[in-house]
Amino acid sequence: MQIDLNADMGEGFGAYRIGHDEELLGIVTSANVACGFHAGDATIMHRLAMLAKERGVGLGAHPGFNDLWGFGRRTIAMDARDLEYLAAYQIGAMQAFTAYSGAPLRHVKAHGALYNMAAKDEAYAGAIARAVKMVDAGLILVGLPRSEMQKAAERQGLAFAREGFCDRLYKDDGSLIPRSVAGSVLSDPAAAAAQAVGFARDRQIVTASGARLKLEVDTLCVHGDEPGAVGVAAAVRSALEAAGVSLAPMQAVLA
Repeated sequence: MQIDLNADMGEGFGAYRIGHDEELLGIVTSANVACGFHAGDATIMHRLAMLAKERGVGLGAHPGFNDLWGFGRRTIAMDARDLEYLAAYQIGAMQAFTAYSGAPLRHVKAHGALYNMAAKDEAYAGAIARAVKMVDAGLILVGLPRSEMQKAAERQGLAFAREGFCDRLYKDDGSLIPRSVAGSVLSDPAAAAAQAVGFARDRQIVTASGARLKLEVDTLCVHGDEPGAVGVAAAVRSALEAAGVSLAPMQAVLA
């Protein structure tokens, strides 16, 4: 059994930092780096590209809505063509900083509201997939299993990594319970670790209603902006390894 463990990173701006990027880079196998629209800036992107290369962590672009005030978590209605260019712009920016590190960009994962909207909206999913293909058709697109994102990746001939969340509660249909609902984020490391093992070993999880849901995933996410992210990530990695699951960057898992 093999799986990737990813985390969202670089979600600060200027002197303002969110999360625990350096500690997480010692635990995860892939990093999704904010590209300057919902968070992040050139200095942060460069620093994380260099650190990820040094630690053998796969690098990914983490594009979001142009929404610093709302941290990319507000829904925004956009023309699909405009969204395609917005995504391509951010992917290209991250590519520039992977060039500094000498490590290639490996994947693209949309952030926040954009991720959730594209999971259900064919036009949004198609816009992101077209942007990825235009910038680099060898990049992996990341999204929820059985979502519009997976369908869009298939239409564009892109590799797709099915993602599960260690630290989020699920509905019975496989979608995430909104953050606005109390308890939707799993802050207990043991609970997140148990969910991760369920994903990787058993190919199923227990939803918020108590139902067992079958979900095949290639990569697991820990949200780097949560206060307990390092403890959660460490517990997840330890539990996976104890269950006989090896961890590898996304491109190795899909290969």
